Parts: sequence; structure tokens; C-alpha cells
Amino acid sequence: MTLNACLPVVTVASSFILGLIIFALPEHRHRLRTTLNLIGAGLKLGLVFWMLNGVTQGQEYHARYSLIGELALVFRVDLLALYFATLSTLLWLLTTIYAVGYLENGPNRSRFFGFFSLCTSATVGVALAGNVFTFIIFFELLTLSTYPLIAHRGTEEARRAAKIYLRYSLAGGACLLFGSVWLYTLTGSLAFKPQGFVSTLPPSDHVALTIIFVLMITGVGVKAALFPLHGWLPKAMVAPAPVSSLLHAVAVVKAGAFGVIRIVYEVYGIEFADALSVTTPLAYLAAFTIIYGSVRALFQNDLKKRLAYSTISQISYIILGVALVGPIATIGGLVHLIHQGLMKITLFFCAGNFAETLGIHDIDELDGVGKRMPWTATAFTVAALALIGIPPLAGFLSKWYLSLGALELGQPWVLGILIASSLLNAGYFLPIIHRMWFKSRTGEWQQHRIWGRHETGLLLLGPTVAAATSVVLVGVFASSSYSPFAWAIEIVAQEFMKR
Repeated sequence: MTLNACLPVVTVASSFILGLIIFALPEHRHRLRTTLNLIGAGLKLGLVFWMLNGVTQGQEYHARYSLIGELALVFRVDLLALYFATLSTLLWLLTTIYAVGYLENGPNRSRFFGFFSLCTSATVGVALAGNVFTFIIFFELLTLSTYPLIAHRGTEEARRAAKIYLRYSLAGGACLLFGSVWLYTLTGSLAFKPQGFVSTLPPSDHVALTIIFVLMITGVGVKAALFPLHGWLPKAMVAPAPVSSLLHAVAVVKAGAFGVIRIVYEVYGIEFADALSVTTPLAYLAAFTIIYGSVRALFQNDLKKRLAYSTISQISYIILGVALVGPIATIGGLVHLIHQGLMKITLFFCAGNFAETLGIHDIDELDGVGKRMPWTATAFTVAALALIGIPPLAGFLSKWYLSLGALELGQPWVLGILIASSLLNAGYFLPIIHRMWFKSRTGEWQQHRIWGRHETGLLLLGPTVAAATSVVLVGVFASSSYSPFAWAIEIVAQEFMKR
């Protein structure tokens, strides 16, 4: 086997192997566990950048392992795969550093970081999957590895939330599997392919293909938190802040949105999906989810739950961009895959800092926190303004290109959805910013955890500030040839617009 064939497999397996080692470590071996975690995160990021450099120079990375008949594990590295893999591995490094600080002296750290490592392997496996079968394997491994992370605290509420997540995810997985098996009986293939592989089927199969599309989108839509498949996500906020960051910014909901992109563009093909009349209902569903999530966020006093409903809304921007069937809208959706991850991980890191330092969980407890924790409050403010869509921050570019794409396609109703969503975003974020900076605290702060002379632990503050800085940089330097925006344009040009 050539080096180019080995690299995707090694990239997926690296953190899996380290995760198995971490499971076996005694709790007191925290330095070794931290070292292995950081080595795993850094190694995986380095391998992804190695392949990214190779792909830009015309290298091909492809591996196939035959199992039964035509079924095979296939890994294929393309620009879209690396787009998602780079986001996941980069944010995983930040989340790993944050988790080490967050869980210091906590119980069951070997178990937590073991599953944490398995989760990153599953996410990168989803990114690099070259066919639907491989995608399903890692998509379900992602379910099984995140379930114990949600239940990590061991409380009745945490166990209940994890069970709800598992029920939703397994039901979605069953829909995805059934639809994929049915699709295979019709096509004899499950390989992802630019412009899809189902368009050659005769018109007599179009009803079946429509039903299969619904099944497969339902399967990935659970993790993407599409309405009405979103119920697990707010309940999962009982998990520790690193897990919340993982669910919202790094792995789970992004894997669902990535699955929608693969199905629409590389199973059905965007033109055939449009001709089959399945993209318009998907766009309407995404638009409804955008407004629904934002409205529900308005009425949440628990900070993490407000952020959870915000995620339900924001992830559907990606799906809306895909479903509008136009290159400009697609660019807006794709760039939001990265931008939303950066903005949301910043917000959840901040929520974790407030909780671990001052014991703050509810919004009405944030009065004056900007003076007590200025760096964390600044990071929260930057990410919140970006999600609202204030230029030149990250969120503005996503909404701008979604709007341009909608107008190009003669769909002005989308502009109304985006404006309404931005106003709702302002409605649930600006009061928080006002409380933090312009209201005064009555009484002394109750220190939840002592961190020394800094406002919070440096392992918590460093990733938070780094993530907030990236929110500014990807917006200000969007015209750079190395920006997520430029990358999204290249994906649309090289992957989706092929004839």
C-alpha cells in the first residue's frame, strides 16, 4: 500500500489508538493522559494539513478495503472532505486544551478523554468517507462515542439526556441505513461522486428516489437538529462545557450538516435533486428551523440552553444555502460551516468559564460580569455580535452571500428569513451583552473555583481568546487566498460545478 493510500487511514486511526491507551490509564496519570491527548490532537491536525498541501499540488489520497461483495470501507480525500476535517481537527485541539483545564481534578478523566479521542476519530472518518457505507459506519461510531460524554456527570438528568440523544440518533441512523440499502438495490453503487450517481435511473424510479431522499435527510437531520428532529440538543446541555462545544461546533451537528451536503451534491447531484423537487421543501424546512430556533432562544434563561437553540437556528443556514440550488448561496452555506463553528465554540467556552469560575449558569446572573471577567466577556461579545451578522466579523459574510444567492435565484423570501433571524439573534444576544457590561452586580461574587490571580484558568482562557480572535480574523481577512471563504469558493468551483 502506498503512502498516499495509508495517510487517510492513519489520520482516522491515530486518535482511535491513543483513545484505547487513554482508557487504560489510571486516574492519577494525568500528565501522561494530557500529553497523549495533545499529541493525538496535534498529530491529527498535522496529518490533515499534510494531505491538504498534497491535494493543492494534485496528489490523490484514496484507500479501499473490500468487506463483503461490493461493500467496502472507502476513504477519499477531496477539498470538501478536508474542509470539514480541518475545522474538526483545529477546533479539537482547542477543545482538548480547554477540556484538560476544565476537568482538572474531576472524576473519570480517563474514561472521558478515551471517548473524546474516539469521537474525533469518528468525526474525521465522516469527513474522509468515500462512500455512503463508510459514512454510516463512522456516523454511528460518532453516536456511540458521544453518548457517554453527554452522560459523563452521572446525574439522573445527564443519564436521561444521553438516553434521549441515543434514541434520536439511533432512529435517525435506522432511517439512513434503510434509505442507503434501498438506494444500493436501485443503483448498485454507494460511492460519493461529484454531480451524484442516481440521475441515470429511469423515471419509474423517481418516486422511490424521493422517498429515499427523505429517509437519508431524516437520518442526518437528527444530528443537524432540523425541526422536528432537534429535541435532543437542548437537553444535552447538561453535559460539561467541552462536550457542549463538541456537540455544537466541532463534531455532531456539523457531521449532520456535512451529511446533508454529501447527500444533496454527491449522491443525488444538485441538478437532479432540484429536478426531483426535493430541494425546495428542504429549503422551506431549513428556513422554518432558522426562525423556530431563534424564537425559542429568546425565552431561555439558562445560558447554555439559549446557545443550544441558537445552534438549532444557525446550523440550518448551512442547509438553506445547499438547498437553494445556486453557487453563491452554496458558498454562503459552506463558509457558515466554518464560521458558525468558530463563533459557537467561543460562546460555549465562555459559558463554561462563567460556570466554572463564578458558578453562573443563568443569564440573569451575568450582571456586571464584564468587570470581573473582562477577557471572557469580550470574547462572548465578539462571538455574539458575529452571530448577529455585524461586519466585518465572521457571521456577516455567511449571511451576505446567502442573501446574494437568494436574490440571484429570484427567492426574495429568503432575504426576509435572514433579516428576521438577525433581528431575533440581536434580541437574544444584546440583552446578555448589556447585562455583562452595563449593569452592576449587587453583592460580592461567589467564587466557584479558585484559579489564582487570573480571571479564570489559563487553560480555559487561552482557547477562548484564540477562538474569539479567529472570529475576527476570518471576517477581516476573508479575501485572503487561505481563508475559509476562498476555500468555499474553490470547493464550489472544483467539486459542485463539474459537468
